[in-house]
Amino acid sequence: MPKQAYYLLIFTGLMTTPVTARPQDDFFESLKKHCGKSYEGQVVKHNKSDESWLKEKKVIHIRDCSDTEIRIPLHVGENRSRTWIITRTDKGLRLKHDHRHQDGKHEAVTMYGGDTKDQGTATSQSFPADEETKSLFLKNDLKVAVENVWKLEIEPAKRLSYALNREARDFRIDFDLTKEVATPPPVWGHKK
Repeated sequence: MPKQAYYLLIFTGLMTTPVTARPQDDFFESLKKHCGKSYEGQVVKHNKSDESWLKEKKVIHIRDCSDTEIRIPLHVGENRSRTWIITRTDKGLRLKHDHRHQDGKHEAVTMYGGDTKDQGTATSQSFPADEETKSLFLKNDLKVAVENVWKLEIEPAKRLSYALNREARDFRIDFDLTKEVATPPPVWGHKK
């Protein structure tokens, strides 16, 4: 084989080798595939402070999805105050918690969360509390929560898990992605 043909073959092979996406991109896309669907969850790890959650039906609605953001309202019984917001950033992913009163106005402790600190994996991403969140928690006498780390895990077509961990706090809820449930009413602050 002539030398030029050999180099052309190598160069062509490099051009057709797919560029691997960041694990955060794979995670985001796996989650986005469920847009418009609702799933029921069960608390699988909890502390005494979470006992009221055990009695209530827990449903997520993966409702608003774009190329940069996914919004997931969480309904706990009749409480429709919570929405998780997952946003793509230049460095990875961000998770924020939008909490609203029944009239749609923001609660005092809202829009807290954090950014990924590393690549994570295509199935698991962790979000340590960011500086804005730590400030908000301290301002609202929630000093214990400044060490919060939230984690989202997806086992495609099987399970989506949301977890909150810190010293003396270990909470996790698993949502069954194998069985869709009826779409709940809109989250507080949204008309549709």
